[in-house]
Amino acid sequence: MDRESFSCSICGGQSSPQTAPDEGHDTVSAAAERIQKQRELEESRLNIQQGIQDREKDVKLLQQEVEAINGSADGAVEHSQKIFSQLIRLLEKRGSGVEQRVRSQQQTEVSRAKELQEKLEQEIAELKRKDAELQTLSHTQDHNQFLHSYPSLSALSGSAHSSSIKTRPLAYFEDVTAAVSAGRDQLQEALTITWTNVSQAAAGVDVLLSDPAESKTRADSSRYSPGVTLDPAEPTTRAGFLRCSQQLTLDPNTAHELLSVSDGDRRATYTGHLQPYYSHPDRFTYYRQVLSRESLSGYCYWEVEWKGEGVYVAVSYKSISRSGSEGSLFGDNDKSWALMCNRKRYGLYHNGSSTEFSGPWTCRVGVFLNHRAGILSFYSVSDTMTFLHRIQTTFTEPLHVGLLLPHSPGNSAVFIDPK
Repeated sequence: MDRESFSCSICGGQSSPQTAPDEGHDTVSAAAERIQKQRELEESRLNIQQGIQDREKDVKLLQQEVEAINGSADGAVEHSQKIFSQLIRLLEKRGSGVEQRVRSQQQTEVSRAKELQEKLEQEIAELKRKDAELQTLSHTQDHNQFLHSYPSLSALSGSAHSSSIKTRPLAYFEDVTAAVSAGRDQLQEALTITWTNVSQAAAGVDVLLSDPAESKTRADSSRYSPGVTLDPAEPTTRAGFLRCSQQLTLDPNTAHELLSVSDGDRRATYTGHLQPYYSHPDRFTYYRQVLSRESLSGYCYWEVEWKGEGVYVAVSYKSISRSGSEGSLFGDNDKSWALMCNRKRYGLYHNGSSTEFSGPWTCRVGVFLNHRAGILSFYSVSDTMTFLHRIQTTFTEPLHVGLLLPHSPGNSAVFIDPK
């Protein structure tokens, strides 16, 4: 018959009734110890099984989330394709309507012109016939016949110099072209804003694997931190723009010799006299321009405040020409974009073309850049931000901010801290 053994509760060593336990160690029966360990084992198993159940629930929940995401995405794509198909059909219908309207008016006006042309040709033929009769009469030798025929023939020439044809300036259908172009610009602007909203809404989709507050913080940080290029959205609140604010300074090595750089290299002032700059290959030698030290390639927002007659706030590739009048003026080449600001109007210049637009006059403008998405937006800033203009393009190099000042002493512009 097996004898009951004992185990030490401290070291786990085994002993028997014939074996003395280690000095200072307490022993309990193996059966009692087994019961205790068995109880702990069952608790561990219950914890593990509970963990398995929890994770299986999470897996099932994630599977449902995946199905929901796929279904929602498919629905959004199907709906957007339907909407854009409707827009395309509407545009085609409107295009066909414009063509029909123009052709109808063209036919009407051409018919009127041809009717008048035929009438004039008939009058010409009649006048030629009368002229021939008068010429024949002028050669008549018989005085009595001449005097008898002259009254009736001379009366026929009374209306020869009258004309009812009055033409307008040759504008024709140019107004139609202008109206269609204006509609295109408005539609392009609306689609740009729509794309921004769609991008922002799509970027907000998040499967919450952690605390919701943490996910929101992560999304906000991704969306607004300067330098992040994963999210093509544009902020919709001033707080969002301020999260993207970028500290900028001017590079004196690029400043034209008539520009003074001051206030910690943040202000440019047109002085009208040469500054004691060293010769440098980056310096603009023809136009009163200066570039920022910092290059921009992600999310960035900055504000410029100006005094005097106005300012051109530009973004430019570093590879822009620095000397001569060809290719070095902000907005007059394919390497730069320039916003003109003065007390009367705004205008955007790029590659020699310009677009003028209206907006509230302020001496401060805000600029938002999303380099990867190719978005460059301009705002008038006072107590509120008012949208002025937006372009969507493709930027192929990092950008530097530029300032161009009018030819009048005292004109200045400064990078300020947005608040």
